[in-house]
Amino acid sequence: MIRKKLIAGNWKMNKTSGEAADLVKDIVAEVGRSNDVDVVVCPPFTSLESVGKALDGSSIKLGAQNMHPERSGAYTGEVSAEMLRSLFASYVILGHSERRTYFGDTDAFVNQKVTAALKAELKPILCVGETLAEREAGSTLKVVQTQLEAGLEGVTKEQATSVVIAYEPVWAIGTGKVATTEQAQEVHAFIRDLLGKLFTPAVAGKMRILYGGSMKPSNAPELLAQTDIDGGLIGGAALEARSFVDLINAAAKAN
Repeated sequence: MIRKKLIAGNWKMNKTSGEAADLVKDIVAEVGRSNDVDVVVCPPFTSLESVGKALDGSSIKLGAQNMHPERSGAYTGEVSAEMLRSLFASYVILGHSERRTYFGDTDAFVNQKVTAALKAELKPILCVGETLAEREAGSTLKVVQTQLEAGLEGVTKEQATSVVIAYEPVWAIGTGKVATTEQAQEVHAFIRDLLGKLFTPAVAGKMRILYGGSMKPSNAPELLAQTDIDGGLIGGAALEARSFVDLINAAAKAN
């Protein structure tokens, strides 16, 4: 199964609206017409509109970093799937470890977001991954299985191919530590096998699984060469046009 590589930039709480537009213009100038790799940028909510306008006419897609499962209501500080769709976002990151750790997002709440996103025709990037303590305790696969099964509860076989999974070892996010290629591929292969059981092997073969843990131009070629690593959810390296473009080019070579 040939799966097109996907490179998604998670900008987290960085860049003003103007800075975000400038960064995207630089990225578009380099790879905005390329179709070898699917590219998504996920700026903060305040920059979605300016970035969306800067992406207009390019092949790069717009994504958000989070959303609330309800369509509207008294949820101060939150945004809905419909609000994101109105700004032409097509992807949304859900269940990121920072949301789970700092804001108390539970597996059940993440699942509500996943099903709401799919209903609104947004593609969820569902994040799963273990902490350092969990890895050292030997429970990596158990943690990933629990998060994945709960996060995909109620998702149909037909919907599943619109979901992107991002494996992010929490201990490797923003720390400079990276899972070895073998460690990353082992978990990705486990996720693919589990998706085959949850849906069908054919559906699992179409679903993309990204690695999200300090991927950068220096380690990307080796990671992206692995059988079950279909791209990256990029943090720090997405905040600078040169490094992000280098990652996109590395993915194109690995296709």
